[in-house]
Order: sequence, then C-alpha cells, then structure tokens
Amino acid sequence: MKKTYITTMPNHIGAFLKASECFAALDVNITRVSYNKAVDSHTLFIDAEGSEGQLKAADEQLSNIGYLQTPAGEKGIVLVEFHLRDVPGSVTGVLRLISRYRLNISYISSQENGSDYQAFKMGLFVEDEGALRAFLSEVEALCPVRVIDYNHSEKVYDNSIFYRSFVSGLMQTLALSEDCRETLLVNSNLVMQLLDDKGLSPYKTFESISRFAELLARSRGDAFSPRITHHQIAENTRVILIEPPCGSNTAILQSGGETLFIDCGYALYRREMEALFRQLLPDWDGMKKRVLITHADVDHCGLLPLFDEVLASAKSKACLALEYAGKYGFREQNPMHRPYVSICKTLTGYAPPGPDRVLGLWDVAGEQVAPLAQAGFFSFGEMDFEVYQGQGGHLAGETVLIDFAHHVAFTGDIYVNIHGMTREQSAYNQYAPVLMTSVDTDPGLCARERGAIMQRLGVGEWQIFGAHGMKKDYQVQEEK
Repeated sequence: MKKTYITTMPNHIGAFLKASECFAALDVNITRVSYNKAVDSHTLFIDAEGSEGQLKAADEQLSNIGYLQTPAGEKGIVLVEFHLRDVPGSVTGVLRLISRYRLNISYISSQENGSDYQAFKMGLFVEDEGALRAFLSEVEALCPVRVIDYNHSEKVYDNSIFYRSFVSGLMQTLALSEDCRETLLVNSNLVMQLLDDKGLSPYKTFESISRFAELLARSRGDAFSPRITHHQIAENTRVILIEPPCGSNTAILQSGGETLFIDCGYALYRREMEALFRQLLPDWDGMKKRVLITHADVDHCGLLPLFDEVLASAKSKACLALEYAGKYGFREQNPMHRPYVSICKTLTGYAPPGPDRVLGLWDVAGEQVAPLAQAGFFSFGEMDFEVYQGQGGHLAGETVLIDFAHHVAFTGDIYVNIHGMTREQSAYNQYAPVLMTSVDTDPGLCARERGAIMQRLGVGEWQIFGAHGMKKDYQVQEEK
C-alpha cells in the first residue's frame, strides 16, 4: 500500500532525520522525497510504502511530532510590520519577544527612509494563533505594529508554506471543494519535481499551472464564447463545429435525421455546453444522445456522462473502464503525464462514464505494426467511414474516421489545425506541452501517423476536422 505524506517540518537541522526514523522504526519504505527550500522551506513530500497498519501507525507518529499538516487556519506565514525608531538597538526588544514566543522568522526587510523611523517587516511562521495574539499584544508596548494581509500583498515576501497558498489560489479560482486540496498539493509538487529535473524553473511550472487554471475559469458562464461554424458535407449531412476556448472541439454530425457527437470537451463547461446544445438542437432533451470519442483524454471526454451511448475503440473503452475503477488510465500510466492529467481532472471536475454506456466497436486484429491501420467500418446516415487506429503516438486507442466518397476526415489529436486556432485556443494549448513535456505519448510516432493519414487521402478537396482548431480545407493534387 502506498501513501503520500505532505509534511510541515520545522526549518532546522535534523528535521527530515526525525521523520525518517519514524518510518524506519515501522519498517515503512520511503519511495520518493521532494523538498526544495527555494520553493517552500517547510513543506516536504514523502511517498511511503507499507501495510495499512504500518501506514496508520506512521500517521499517528508524524501527527504526534507535529509534522502532518493541520487545518489551514492553524499554521501559516503572517507578515508583520513594526514601526521602529531609527536608532541603534531598536529592533532588539522585538527580536527577544519573537524568540521568547518561539516564532520562526522567514523573511526580514527594512531600510532607512530619511525619517526618524523605519518600517521593519518580518514574515513569522505561526503554529499557534493564540501565541501570535499574545505576542502582538506584548510587542505593542515597544512600538506600533500592524499585521499585513500576506496573501494579498503586492510582493512575494516569503516562500514558506508556498504550496498551501498556491493550491488555495487554484481552488478559489475555480471554486473547488476542500476535498480537492490534497490531490492538487501532491500533483503540483510532482510536476514541479519532474520539470525541475529537466531544468525548468520551479516558478515557471507553478506560473504555468496558475495561468492554465485562470484560462479555464475565465471562459465560464457569460464569458463562454466558442467559435461555432456550420459545414455542409452532403445533401442531407452537415457538421456543426463547436470550438471552445479551452478543451477539445465538439463536432455535431447530422445526417439522415440522426445526430452524432464527436468528442465533447471538458466537464467544467457542462452547464454552458448543455445550454448551447439546446440552442442548436431544439430536440436535445428528448433525443437519444450518442457520442463518439476519438481517444480517451480528459479534454475530450468530460461530458460523456451526459450521453446515453458512447462509441469508442476497444482500447479507449478499456481506458475509460480503468478510470471508472479508480485506476490509472492510459495517459496517467505515463509518469511524465500523470501529474498534469490528475491536476486537469481535478480542476475540471472530470468523472468517467459507467462501462455499461461504452461500446468498444473497433480494434486492429493482431499486433499493430503500421503507424495507422484499418480497424473497421462505421456507417451513419449518408456517411460511410473507414475506421483507422493509430499505433499510440498520441494515445493508445486513438481513432480516425475517413469517408472517401465525401472527402471528409475526423482525425482527433493526431492531426489538428494549429494555424486555425483562435487566440484563446492558442493560449490554452501552450501549457500542456510545458507541463507534460509533450502532449504526445511518442511524438515521433505521432508524426508518422499524421503522414499516414495524409497519404491515405485521395485526389480532390478534403474537409479535415481535427479536435482542436477550425476545419482544415485540404487539396490533394493528382500526380503527374
């Protein structure tokens, strides 16, 4: 059994040793440790492995020595400003009180300003609010003092307890519940550690996560403004393409009186997308709702619980079943992608559909050796698609639909129209490659899959619907 401990330790010699001795005495194996004083001088992440009883005993021992995080109000950094006379020794009395109340100083800043006084700022690590109140009451006899709102000050005065403040900001941005906190704490640290090993500044990582969350939040409610275009495919067939600022496109294929959705974006925008569906499809509430997914990534599958029937490749069905069982899906089985995907699922409220709703319709017979291989056929209204499966360059189970008679292709994320994105889409799509190191499982293989798609298209004018960006009009010339 594995568990991640998010410990709050005193910043002094032997702190980690004390925790390590607890685990060693219980025969619990430490499998990962992450501590970066430049990021947070108190928070240390420990992944441990042992039996349920051993880990329960570790919980108790770490709590007894005060290492496990306590509720948010009990520990934290308080920025205090002392109004001191600019004379020798004026700060000494304040320092003696700080020492007597055992308050740890994490930040100090003061400079003369030409007056008879200095504004002396200190960041104090507080474990007991009662002790802080007593300290402030006593120090007022020495000098005027005020507490500055640390979380809303203009400068970053201290990096202690950074993770807690950082995650609280994410939760506030997207109005998340308290039960999201630990997942965000652990995975924010994991993605930082992975990218730090690759030379990316930790603060660049945290900035990317924050901006990603801000973009998600900025597009909600009245600000939800997807680009919507209509495309005639055949006499009785059209596609309504919905391109939200964040997440995958949703294509609504209507043919012969039937409606099929292809991919469905983030769960975060459920309310906005349902309102849009009702606007575009007057019979939305009474219709049988069917969706086909090109692959099982979180930004393509967020609205699957809305649908009565999910059409997918056999591998994508297997991926969704793993997630439904609380296990890692294919994307999270990649250690480099796992932290970002876990963060993304938490920020967007992702929940996989029940397996009984998912039909695994296509698979390649035997071992697939080509980048793109035929997996079956799919007819819908006037459309007759040949179904192809990629070898897993973007994600295992990736599906491509090609109708050679009508020159239409749905390519998922194997081929997307990068140059046809809105400004908002381009801003959103810059963060996943940073936080995952690559959006593809195997970028080289994915490039070969793209090439294989283009090679299969016959002569003529094609309409290519990728899962991000506008429709691509593509012409294949006859060879001379």
